[in-house]
Amino acid sequence: MQTTYIWNKLNLRRNKVILLGLVFFLAAIPTFGQGMFGLTSASASDNRPLSYGFFLAGHNSTLRIKYTDAFLNSTSANEFDNVRSIQPLFSAGFSLGFIGILRFHDQVSLMFMPKVGFYEYKTEVTYFNVTEPGLPNTGDEVIDGPNPNNFSREVFTSEATMVELPLLFKYRSVRFNNTRMYWVGGASYQFRTKGQDEANVDDIVMTGQDFSLEAGMGFEFYFKYFKFAPEVRFSHGLMNAYQAENTRPELQGAIESIKRKSITLYLNFQ
Repeated sequence: MQTTYIWNKLNLRRNKVILLGLVFFLAAIPTFGQGMFGLTSASASDNRPLSYGFFLAGHNSTLRIKYTDAFLNSTSANEFDNVRSIQPLFSAGFSLGFIGILRFHDQVSLMFMPKVGFYEYKTEVTYFNVTEPGLPNTGDEVIDGPNPNNFSREVFTSEATMVELPLLFKYRSVRFNNTRMYWVGGASYQFRTKGQDEANVDDIVMTGQDFSLEAGMGFEFYFKYFKFAPEVRFSHGLMNAYQAENTRPELQGAIESIKRKSITLYLNFQ
């Protein structure tokens, strides 16, 4: 009979629970805001063609890894025969930046939000245990699953400081007392601050440039002297960031593409 691991099942649903909690939190904010900030406040920035602000943000990022056909349908001896799976993990980070808003209409505007983000990408590689020499074992070995003699695993980490230049369209609802709901969508160009030579020492090597699509939603709350806008935004990378030639030999032929993705909670002040 197969053993059931309750903690692992809960762990698989952790991101869905976090996302659901954020949705409920954002949905409850307007009621809270109306009760706490009952007096209608003026906001001169709503009438200006150009306005500015800043933000702090926390993100949960990971990678989308696509296997090669050779790895999925391996029938002969290959350098990756002892590799069982390559699984990206979620990892937390933070970013900060500035906001520039070009107003077209009370409900439509264009936002430019340059920022610096600090990312950590983790990838768990599971190996079949073999007795032949050459099995990679340079990292911390962790027993995986109920049969400790069958598998071992290593977690590879790649750190990156990214400069990101998102350009987003923003549509917001009509103001109700001191709150508005809004949606954003657009694209972002990003590049890594460290050079490719420094990145080539990583176990799984990625390039330093990317384009991504971004979409999110949030709420604006009017205070006497500023606006506060919490926002949740999703980002999906479009470019294949994988560089096979400098990746660990046993993984080179197993990976076809790697793309970045993240979910970010922004705290905007304007």
